[in-house]
Amino acid sequence: MPRFFRRLFKFPQMDFEMAVWEMTHLLYQPKKVFKSIYYHKQTKNTWHRPDPSFTYLLSFFLLLTSFAWAIAYSLSASSTAKLALMFIFVHFLGGSLFYATLAYFLVGRLLTSNRRVPGLLPGRIRRRQQGLFAPPPPLPANTANGPSGSEALEFGYSFDVGIRAFFPVYVLLYVVQFLFMPALAHRNLASTFFANTLYLAAYVYWTVIIFLGYNSLHFLHHTEWLLTPLVAWLVLWLVATVGGFNMAMHVGDWLFWGVKKA
Repeated sequence: MPRFFRRLFKFPQMDFEMAVWEMTHLLYQPKKVFKSIYYHKQTKNTWHRPDPSFTYLLSFFLLLTSFAWAIAYSLSASSTAKLALMFIFVHFLGGSLFYATLAYFLVGRLLTSNRRVPGLLPGRIRRRQQGLFAPPPPLPANTANGPSGSEALEFGYSFDVGIRAFFPVYVLLYVVQFLFMPALAHRNLASTFFANTLYLAAYVYWTVIIFLGYNSLHFLHHTEWLLTPLVAWLVLWLVATVGGFNMAMHVGDWLFWGVKKA
């Protein structure tokens, strides 16, 4: 069983102080976060950090945030519970796992120099893995990829990047948007501009952190392609703002998808 799952309920072994440090620096110095992961690789021989403290802490913050949204919109007890489950297991964990799966295969295929499919070796040699969150085992010395399996993209690392990229989105769209919703939820130009700019900042943050996460892997090439969504976000912001489409009023309802509002 991978260490990530073995440590799920071993709270004394979790480094919550490190998780808080990462969250703080993700907002203004995200490059430092992935630099620390590089040092982790040098000591643990794996890019993936098998410590669920970040996941637990952000899930706890989402739980508190769901209570705040529920109180503001006068949700029933059952709707509040459903909103909390949606925030944690669908928006955060489900979205991060979905992204990690796509990135594991697409980035692993398209941005590695040897174009090796994740989980497979050249020829007829196959690696035995202990699950997606396990580090890749060593490769035979005579394979084209060298004597070590450390050059393979790890699914666990893709998940690490995904959950860390979600944190600025959480701060901007789940916290800041909640605090300023009374001022943002109007059809005038000022409200539309600031609401759409808030969403633009969230999408830009997410894209940049994704880029920094994979750019720190020296065996990946042309990672600048991961920044191309920035053009799409800017175009969407411009079209929505000029067209008077307030994202806080329309896209914001997505937060309550599947939950009955009062």
